[in-house]
Amino acid sequence: MESFIIEGGRPLKGTIVPQGAKNEALQVICASLLTSSEVRISNIPDILDVKNLIKLLKDIGVNVTQNSRNDYTFKAETLNLDYLQSNEFIEKCSSLRGSVLMIGPLLGRFGKATVAKPGGDKIGRRRLDTHFLGFKKLGAQFVHEDERNVYHIDAPQLKGCYMLLDEASVTGTANIIMAAVLAEGTTTIYNAACEPYIQQLCHLLNAMGANIKGIASNLLTIEGVKELHGATHKILPDMIEVGSFIGMAAMVGEGIRIKDVSFENLGIIPDTFQRLGINIQKEGDDLIIPHQPHYRVESFIDGTIMTLADAPWPGLTPDLLSVLLVVATQAQGSVLFHQKMFESRLFFVDKLIDMGAQIILCDPHRAVVVGHDHNIRLRAGRMTSPDIRAGIALLIAALSASGTSRIANIAQIDRGYQDIEQRLNELGARIKRVND
Repeated sequence: MESFIIEGGRPLKGTIVPQGAKNEALQVICASLLTSSEVRISNIPDILDVKNLIKLLKDIGVNVTQNSRNDYTFKAETLNLDYLQSNEFIEKCSSLRGSVLMIGPLLGRFGKATVAKPGGDKIGRRRLDTHFLGFKKLGAQFVHEDERNVYHIDAPQLKGCYMLLDEASVTGTANIIMAAVLAEGTTTIYNAACEPYIQQLCHLLNAMGANIKGIASNLLTIEGVKELHGATHKILPDMIEVGSFIGMAAMVGEGIRIKDVSFENLGIIPDTFQRLGINIQKEGDDLIIPHQPHYRVESFIDGTIMTLADAPWPGLTPDLLSVLLVVATQAQGSVLFHQKMFESRLFFVDKLIDMGAQIILCDPHRAVVVGHDHNIRLRAGRMTSPDIRAGIALLIAALSASGTSRIANIAQIDRGYQDIEQRLNELGARIKRVND
């Protein structure tokens, strides 16, 4: 296991470029399973979750060519479908949540798939009911194998239908879309997730010959086609990494430019940071975060305390609440954070309290932060990263703290952030990776 040693209090300055979006990468890479032709995808982030998914695709027979570090070509011409039943495949799927996105394409193209309980962040219950209900409506049948606790899914011919999703699940929507593009007839998905990465998936599938209408809305209409062909695709910048860099620049920056952020796809992320009083300047498609010795939290029009809550797109992504919470510890004013979607995601605040932050954890979903306004710096500490987003939030806290901190279990951070210590060290940070 590896750890980061972070020397706090070093100001950051310069330019940083966000990586390709992790969540989009997992979706569009799996979409390559829908055709026997080549699908070339660029701006793929070189991170642990993505690399493990690519290895899994190779294991089932996908021909993968790495054109450059972040550019791959996938050709799923001849697959070993028997491998999908193996214990080795089940074990690998159980340690990688992104593997769940293989179900839709395999079901759509080959009429069968195997589902193991996927791994991923330990941030509370993340059910797959939306996926299963969607597949059932399309005509799939499930058989549970008790001995290995896996589901075998069969669907000789998926048939389009109308469905109202029980929740706007991003991975659920993506999986159902990928199954439906090759189904017979018309599929209508209401209450579909509509975030930019779902839009990107739909654009890629249409480029491959699919017929998807209603992109960017929560009502998708998919006319099934008999087959798909190859295409090329470029992944968007990662909005979560952009938000992480905004928060980092606000707390410890002396002027940071975040380049090529695809501003139109950031939604309300910039506005949310501005609610904390952070000065964000837009120049072309870059964001400039100037040095800010103070940032004051806005209040609502009636004077009540600012509340920030996550919600499905175009609401605030839950993946940024951890970063926003850390940034609020040095603001002027108080903020109530309401994490509605995952019941364990706020438990990392105990580490921030140990560092001297003034936070009241009301319950698993709500925390009140009373900002220090830089009058009291956080103290260095020893921490463990429980998940990707809490990990980057703790790293930001350590960068702003007085003294030297240690963060263990940084494999969680590596799952979502490419070369993070190298890129931040180029801005002036002092982060060292060590083996425990």
